[in-house]
Amino acid sequence: MTNTTVRQAVGDGRKPATHGGEIAPKRRTRPGDGWAAAAFLAPSAGSFLLFVLAPTIGVIALSFYSWNLLSDGTFIGLDNFTRLFSDSRLVAVYRSTTTMALAILAINIVIGLLLAVLLETRMPRIIRGFFRLSFLFPFVVSSSAVALIWRFLLNKDLGLVNYWLGFIGVDHIDWLGSSAWAPVAVVLVNSWKTVGFSILVYVAGLQSIPNEIKEAAIVDGANAWQRFFRITLPLLSPTVFFLVVINTINAFQVFAEPRVLTQGGPGDASRTVVEFIYDTAFQSFDLGYASTVGITLMLVLVVLTLIQFRVSRRFTFYG
Repeated sequence: MTNTTVRQAVGDGRKPATHGGEIAPKRRTRPGDGWAAAAFLAPSAGSFLLFVLAPTIGVIALSFYSWNLLSDGTFIGLDNFTRLFSDSRLVAVYRSTTTMALAILAINIVIGLLLAVLLETRMPRIIRGFFRLSFLFPFVVSSSAVALIWRFLLNKDLGLVNYWLGFIGVDHIDWLGSSAWAPVAVVLVNSWKTVGFSILVYVAGLQSIPNEIKEAAIVDGANAWQRFFRITLPLLSPTVFFLVVINTINAFQVFAEPRVLTQGGPGDASRTVVEFIYDTAFQSFDLGYASTVGITLMLVLVVLTLIQFRVSRRFTFYG
């Protein structure tokens, strides 16, 4: 350590940074570093401003107006917000959305984990690749196309699902026309499409767990269940937390499946909040109230995400 370095460190009121017992050299910034950083951030920042921040501000502004797309909007203050508390239909739609979202979330988290663990068992590489591709393929296909195919498969009289159920003695189920089965159909179709993403993320998380830990547990006499619950699951908790947050947000924004399969019916049994917003805005031509409902959905998702981050501090292990 030279006297000059000591004087520089003492002069600015800081202790000299050390690395391995020696003073770490001060990092120098080049004149163009700031412009380079701005250039790298510009596409993401521009996309955020254009497609997230600006529409959000626009929706908030529209919530104070009554506008039917055909005439000039009329400022009505908080009337749209007071209307929320007297809209019993919106309560029913939120109830059906929450029920379907929780079911979709459970399937993606639990079934996705089980399938990912099975895919990581010993099997020929070709077979493993085939199963991974078969689970991931529906995720990359258009939601509308998936829902349209399943609409034919779930047809009460001509669908293949009821045809095969008939072989085991099950009567034809009105998947798309019954208030009891329509939400089940939406959950099954959406889960079939999206579970591949959860499997992909789970597989990446499982492959990141060091084999040395598993081998040490085997040497200590731990069986498969003990290794899973005491080693695999705790080390996989950050992955589980990530999927819970992402799948919660996506499940509350389901639109294509109920729109194509059931049109939200019968009644509002399978209608989601996003579908309700669409109908209010572009069928009833009430963009002000649709924007207000959109704000409530945004707030619900923000609150749920904050709660999940809060709870994750106790159950997520970053080791």
